[in-house]
Amino acid sequence: MEAKKPNIILINADDLGYGDLGCYGSAVNDTPHIDRMAAEGLRFTDFYSAAPICSSSRGALMTGCYPRRIGFGMFDGNHVLFPGQRVGLNPNEITIAKLLKSAGYATMHIGKWHCGDQPEFLPTRHGFDSYYGLPFSNDMGRQCNRRENMLPPLPLLLDESVIEQQPDQAALTSRYTEQAVRFIRENKNGPFFLYLAHMHVHLPHYAPERFIKASRNGPFGAAVACMDWSCGVILRELAEQGLDEDTLVIFTSDNGARTTEGGSNAPLAGGKATTQEGGFRVPFIMRRPGHVPAGVCNGLVAAMDVYPTLANMAGAKIPTDRTIDGADFSPLLRGQPSGRDTFFYYMNDALCAVRNGKWKLAALRGNWTKCEPVNELYDLETDIGETDNVYEKHPEAVAALTALLEKCRADLGDSAAGKTGNDIRPSGCVDNPTTLTQYDPTHPYYMAIYDLPDAG
Repeated sequence: MEAKKPNIILINADDLGYGDLGCYGSAVNDTPHIDRMAAEGLRFTDFYSAAPICSSSRGALMTGCYPRRIGFGMFDGNHVLFPGQRVGLNPNEITIAKLLKSAGYATMHIGKWHCGDQPEFLPTRHGFDSYYGLPFSNDMGRQCNRRENMLPPLPLLLDESVIEQQPDQAALTSRYTEQAVRFIRENKNGPFFLYLAHMHVHLPHYAPERFIKASRNGPFGAAVACMDWSCGVILRELAEQGLDEDTLVIFTSDNGARTTEGGSNAPLAGGKATTQEGGFRVPFIMRRPGHVPAGVCNGLVAAMDVYPTLANMAGAKIPTDRTIDGADFSPLLRGQPSGRDTFFYYMNDALCAVRNGKWKLAALRGNWTKCEPVNELYDLETDIGETDNVYEKHPEAVAALTALLEKCRADLGDSAAGKTGNDIRPSGCVDNPTTLTQYDPTHPYYMAIYDLPDAG
């Protein structure tokens, strides 16, 4: 008898840091529902996003490939995708949604996409039966004091149509959660795949008033609590529908936190858009009672690995006509080693560092404004905060890791070294791109200009 395919819910936070959840050490943010997920499931200590910024990391999560592999390192000179850009996720890429759909899954994406806003790049062209959400970051609308050339109104999409412009952001998480509950109920006979990508905790922080009043960490803590509430609703819905043991729920983040507005990557160094651990290493929790053991996993796992792992769980065939960088980590659930021992850190198109086992070698250190050459070696087993550079003490480790960097440069390229890479694919590109919205002074916007200036 064929094993029953699990329902899958993949929850992706935005800019949530390694130290922002109670189960990862936060003492200032209230996350009881996510903490329960961790207590009842498996909490990973060494999970890496593919990039320290959003468009690149999200493209990697969807395709199982390093961002450079799919042309998602830079975007016509921009670090992330902006409204109306001509580039996006190539329609020829086979996303995890396409794979699961081919295996009989109902698929839906709710929330932030950020892999291109032209029709050819939208979620519904990449394997999702339906879509409801913001096609890019919540700071990419009309916003006070933002810039001299104002962006067009922020669009809320249903499938491929704009259904609202400049929506009330404080209400969006509730609306996303309502859509998630509806999707679960309509597809309770399964199997289904729900990709829920929250706008929290990306700037600007618009959270419902009740969370703001209760927060011990300002607007950031309110946004975290609102997202945690949403997780609680979804977990309860699964239980009420009798789907608890049939559904794998994953919670993670697209990259590390900004540390200037209440976020924390403790005990890691650095944060969003940096090449240190705090930019890449993020929370990752898996819960499926009776199937995923409760505990803590210290295995090395990257966001690209989600792709083959979910595909194998669902009985979907992984493409063999292209390079996929992900490695199935389901052996970790059985206490066995995973298929990954190496991870490469890219900042846009520049290869900055490599981790192999316990060692991390950094050749460049920087952020999205500049990267500077360095010679740094860290033992991440004993020095998670990257405080003790032991480069001079371990020449054999430096030599071995340098060889891995050179091999990666040949494969994926490295703009800092002038290497293009032998096995990279282009992003999608269209002629005559347009924005989804245009400002109309007679339009009855909920907020014609958002009153918070924060962005990033």
